[in-house]
Amino acid sequence: MAGEDKSIVAVLAAQEPVIRNLFRGEVDHGVLIPLKTTLELRDDHNTGRVLITRAPVKAANAAISLLRNLLPEEIVKGVPHLRRCAKPCDLPAHLKTQFMNETQQSRQIHTGKSNWIYIIMGPEPMLSRDELIEGLSTVEGLEEEIFIRSVPVPMLAPTSQVQAAMWSQHFWPTVYRKNNPLGPHPAMVSRSTDEIASDAALWMTLAHQVADEAHAAGHGEPVGACIISRDPTTAKVTVVALAADARWLHQGKTGCTGNPMAHAVLRAISIVAQKLVKAENRKTETAMEPILEFEAFQDAPLLKDEQTVFEIDHPSPDGYLCHGLEMYLTHEPCVMCSMAILHSRMGKVVFRHRMPLTGGLCAEDRGQDHPSLRGADGGRGLGLFWRRELNWSLVAWEWESSGLVKPLPLDRAIHA
Repeated sequence: MAGEDKSIVAVLAAQEPVIRNLFRGEVDHGVLIPLKTTLELRDDHNTGRVLITRAPVKAANAAISLLRNLLPEEIVKGVPHLRRCAKPCDLPAHLKTQFMNETQQSRQIHTGKSNWIYIIMGPEPMLSRDELIEGLSTVEGLEEEIFIRSVPVPMLAPTSQVQAAMWSQHFWPTVYRKNNPLGPHPAMVSRSTDEIASDAALWMTLAHQVADEAHAAGHGEPVGACIISRDPTTAKVTVVALAADARWLHQGKTGCTGNPMAHAVLRAISIVAQKLVKAENRKTETAMEPILEFEAFQDAPLLKDEQTVFEIDHPSPDGYLCHGLEMYLTHEPCVMCSMAILHSRMGKVVFRHRMPLTGGLCAEDRGQDHPSLRGADGGRGLGLFWRRELNWSLVAWEWESSGLVKPLPLDRAIHA
């Protein structure tokens, strides 16, 4: 096997001989690129307006205490990513210039070592200026004319230190708290990437192998799926399912869609289910064999490699279907298959080829360069791997290949 590095050799050596024998060519290396969520792509620049005031440093605590007593807690803590208090020298240049040139007192406040401080009071739509003025007027040391201004700010937290620095320059001093309200936590993405980076090439290679074989046999489109289990304590990896597309099986290549229930993703998940049934039957001493041949569901292994993996027992048969498992795909799954992945409680998904017209995982706006969509809006990507309104989410990556394994081109209008 050419082009293998030490990590690949180590992983192969740890597998059972039957698994090692599945690899018949070069292992394709590549880069894992985490997918962006719909919120990361569309809502990270949503802005709103907050009201601010200013007070001498010696009166700041009194002003802040009054605001806490005057306003509900959800208003006081409504924008935790923005600094509640900011010195005049820390304001963005445009605000500093605006406030400095308003009055003679404002100029003095911004000259030299200032003993004043600016305070965020809360989102403007939720506040009453009259009540704020009435309350702040009781604080000793404030100006005779209470200073209240409305300024635009990002309403969601930044997702990186770079973004926080940019917002500090353009809006208001912003804090990056190493979290991500728009998607998976950066630490979670980084940790998950490290977990799979050393051997992702292996499972992607297997997915390509079965895709090639099934397509050459006329079973379906060149789409393949590989599901693995990774033991978090021992780091041992087991191949749980291997499946190719079989949409044209038993019906020939008639029509434009074939059998949608025989997509590679659905077949792979079904194989996992069959293994769990087999384990449950063994536990309860039930002799009934699973029925693998159906008119719609092509559950039976079709290729030699599929059969080899099918005969291996599930390493942890007591869990819920695909909970915590990893799926490696040659192509971005269609919306139907993407939802099947979510319902099966898959833990991680990696795919090689984007399907911008039909795929369900990517959140980017759909392309318009396909002949069928010229002159029409392709619509927005669904980003189904991470959506707040769904009851399951997972981490997903696009696999950028180094080019050792040839691409598997597929008509962009086909549902994979």
